[in-house]
Amino acid sequence: MSGHSKFANIKHKKERNDAAKGKIFTVIGREIAVAVKEGGPDPANNSKLRDVIAKAKANNMPNDTIDRGIKKAAGDAGSVNYETITYEGYGPSGVAIIVDALTDNKNRTAANVRNAFTKGGGNVGTTGCVSYMFDKKGQIIIDKEECEMDGDELMMVALDAGAEDFAEEEDSFEILTDPDSFSQVREALEAAGIPMASADVTMIPQTWVELTDEEDIKKINRILDMLDEDDDVQATYHNWDE
Repeated sequence: MSGHSKFANIKHKKERNDAAKGKIFTVIGREIAVAVKEGGPDPANNSKLRDVIAKAKANNMPNDTIDRGIKKAAGDAGSVNYETITYEGYGPSGVAIIVDALTDNKNRTAANVRNAFTKGGGNVGTTGCVSYMFDKKGQIIIDKEECEMDGDELMMVALDAGAEDFAEEEDSFEILTDPDSFSQVREALEAAGIPMASADVTMIPQTWVELTDEEDIKKINRILDMLDEDDDVQATYHNWDE
């Protein structure tokens, strides 16, 4: 089956960076709040919340922190309401960038995102200007060292659960799903006792842009670093071939 090793490597790298900054807990905390408000505090009846809890555990968020987040979102009717906003734009040399944000202040977030693009020589575009270059997929990364199953056995479990694609990389397995099938595939793997390094619905580039100019590389890194540091930004996707 086809591979997406570049994306898997970027995914690993990005999540390590996020975890190092401590930002990932902020990101997941907001996702928990939104999931509880949309579907209630009981994970048994809220598949979105189950997915966020699995993501939290994969990123080593303590159980009591997860529980506190759920209780806070369930018990505080007057708590902050986050709104989901997606920005699209271009970095240097036409690198396509998508930014997913959860915010309680659209004006602040829009200004920060626009500033990040501008400082890196890019520009925010209109809705749809680059998203057509990406495929929305459920993506599950499994660390080979953590998984007792061999590749063939794992592939059969994933495909039987409804996965679309399976790839074996040097240090990991990657499973891709349709976004609507993501929860059932993730839960089937969880039920089979398979540890997941990451599990999320994400945007995978159809093509990649190589940057050879050092100044362009500095600029794209500036954009991505500024977006990474913004607490309103939940995820950033791009087609720069690092």
